[in-house]
Amino acid sequence: MSVWPGSSYCGDIGMTPDGCAFNALKKYGLLLLNDPALPNLCRLVAGEQVRGSWWAHPRAQEIFQVYDTLEDHIDVLILKLISGKVTYIYRTLWPQIVAVGRARHPWQMKDLSASARKLLAAVDKAPVEPGREKAALVRELDARMLAFSTQFHSESGAHVRRLESWDHWSNRTRFSPDSSTPVSARKALEERIANLNREFGGCGRLPWQGKLE
Repeated sequence: MSVWPGSSYCGDIGMTPDGCAFNALKKYGLLLLNDPALPNLCRLVAGEQVRGSWWAHPRAQEIFQVYDTLEDHIDVLILKLISGKVTYIYRTLWPQIVAVGRARHPWQMKDLSASARKLLAAVDKAPVEPGREKAALVRELDARMLAFSTQFHSESGAHVRRLESWDHWSNRTRFSPDSSTPVSARKALEERIANLNREFGGCGRLPWQGKLE
C-alpha cells in the first residue's frame, strides 16, 4: 500500500504545492479535495491528514490558493464524484465523465423528484442560476451527474451557482467527446477508483455504485 505524501514531499522535489497537486492529478487522473486515504489536495498542502473542516486548519489559506489555481486550470474539471466529495478530474477522463453524465440511465433518473426533473428540463434548454431556495434540487442533480455545476462570484460579491447541460458545457469549452459509451465509461472510471483504493487503502465510491439494477 502506498503512502500519500504531504507538503514535505513537494519541498523535497523542489515543487510548489499547486505544481505538486497538478502533477498528482495528472498522474492519478483524480484528486480529492480531502480524504483520509486517497490522494487529496489538503494533505498535499498541509503535510498531514486534515480532519474536519479544512477551513479550520492553520494552512487553510494555502489550501484555498491551490484550490483556486486548480479550479481555474484549463485541464481541470471539478465534480462531487468520489464518495460525494469534491474531486478534481484531469482532462484525460473527461470523455468518460461526459458519457456518464449525458446517459440519463435509471440510476440517475429513478427517484428524482418532480421539482428536480423540472429544474433539469430548464437546464437542458439553457444554463440556469438557481437561488439558494433550490439548493436541495441542485444537490439531487449533482449527485446523479445530470448537469455540470459551478460557483462564481457575482458583481455584488455574492456566491452564485450555475447549472448547465453537458451538451452546453461541451460546446462552451469546445470539448469534443470521443466514442465512449456510458457502459464503457463507467467501467473505466470504476477501474480507476478501484486501483486507487487498492494502492492507498481507500474506500472511494462512484455515484452509481450500489445503485445499478
